[in-house]
Amino acid sequence: MAPIQKNPIIEGIKNVYSTLAVLFSCAMVGGLIFSEQTNISRDVHPALAAVLIVFAISWLSVVEGGQASLVGLAPVNRELYKDSHPIAYKATAISHTGDNLNRYLLGRQFMVVFIVFTINQSGNPIADAEVFGLPSLITSIFLGSGLAMILITTNLGQLNSQVNASYCMLDYLNSTVNYITIAVARLIEASGLVHSSYLVQIIVAAMAGKPVESREAPRTDMQNIFFFGRCFMSLGILIFAFVLTLVALFKGKTTMWEGVPSGVAVAVFFLLMSVVGMLEGMQIAFFGVSRIPEDERGNSWIAKKVCEILFYGEAENLAGFMIGRQLCVVSCMFFIARVTSLDIDPAVDETIFGVSPSVQKFLNFGFLGALITTIVASIAWQLVASAFPIAFLGNPFTYLLLRWCLFLEATGICNASYVFAWIKKKIFGFQRDEVYIGTAEERRERNMADNADVLSVGTGHIYKIPLTDAPEELKNLIANNVAVRKFMASKAAGSETDLEA
Repeated sequence: MAPIQKNPIIEGIKNVYSTLAVLFSCAMVGGLIFSEQTNISRDVHPALAAVLIVFAISWLSVVEGGQASLVGLAPVNRELYKDSHPIAYKATAISHTGDNLNRYLLGRQFMVVFIVFTINQSGNPIADAEVFGLPSLITSIFLGSGLAMILITTNLGQLNSQVNASYCMLDYLNSTVNYITIAVARLIEASGLVHSSYLVQIIVAAMAGKPVESREAPRTDMQNIFFFGRCFMSLGILIFAFVLTLVALFKGKTTMWEGVPSGVAVAVFFLLMSVVGMLEGMQIAFFGVSRIPEDERGNSWIAKKVCEILFYGEAENLAGFMIGRQLCVVSCMFFIARVTSLDIDPAVDETIFGVSPSVQKFLNFGFLGALITTIVASIAWQLVASAFPIAFLGNPFTYLLLRWCLFLEATGICNASYVFAWIKKKIFGFQRDEVYIGTAEERRERNMADNADVLSVGTGHIYKIPLTDAPEELKNLIANNVAVRKFMASKAAGSETDLEA
């Protein structure tokens, strides 16, 4: 089937208006911060809010690109870049040992959600905020709806890094800040804070009747005690977070918009978490179904329609979904942050459950909402989708959300990410991985072929599709589905993609 050609003039127009929208959003949020019209700038100091939001967006960019790099490099022989990229070599040597990549992804998921919540606290406008004397219509569109924060976070903090890291994995990963980020993610996982996710993993695997594949020896009795101790500690914290958040919602003590009834606020909370969960699970399910022969993808009309849309032509819609999905997920997370962030002044109001003022101030930061979103609205759904990808395909909401994500991508509102990716590529001198290690075919000819078995995919694993645009294997999807399954299994997205930032 002939490829779908994008009109360069239309794409250029999208690049311009998307970039201008992001820059305008930055100016508006900056104006809010320095006029003390965001939570942190009002309650603490504008300088702190400014530093926090810049740091959080920059770190989010590192986290998002790091994930694509680590997963994409997993099948590649590390000796190929030991000398040219020593930090990347060190990072992959740790992350690709045993089940460490799974641990990193678990800790990374909490990092992403917590960083997004921090960005929300730093730059989200307070009620009735105004800036630069702009008309109320403009203010409502960019500030009232949260569009400004969504555009900034998606284009500057996420997609541009994923674009570069999809084919410049070695250069992207070869930095001290990436290495530190990996260490922090592993530390979060080791703390046990999100270990209740492993309980979900065990339950889902049992329901699917499939064991969770591990690259490590079985745990000893003492290791099991330590492991399950952290699991139930995490579960206890999660239950406490849920109870406290629901109590605050029913009492109207969150940053939810004024005038919204408590029952509606609670319903919105669960609805948004379900949408995030569906979008997180869809990515895992699409990864899973890409490795399944076409005649084994179920008989559901909806499932067939989803696959028809997703893999149409040269699977351009797969990349389109990834971009639209990112925008939709970030939008929902900002709203969840607003719904769940506590708004209790311990100097005036009674604290929740009588906790100390200092603890209340800490809880107001949104920590509990971030934890709930990570485990319940993200990881749990991904684990379910990894075990039951066909069931996800047959869900009518999957079809509707796929259409919505493709619509969002078609608007071009995220095209600024390609512009910023190009700028970042020029500044840091990123080069494609083939420059250093050759293509997959060249590596095979040198007897250093990629090893797809390094990634334990399937039930209980949350590996995601990297953000790419028409890799060579994907172009041959209809003609040769086996090659596509091999591509998806090896995750060698960076070596053969036509995406140019």
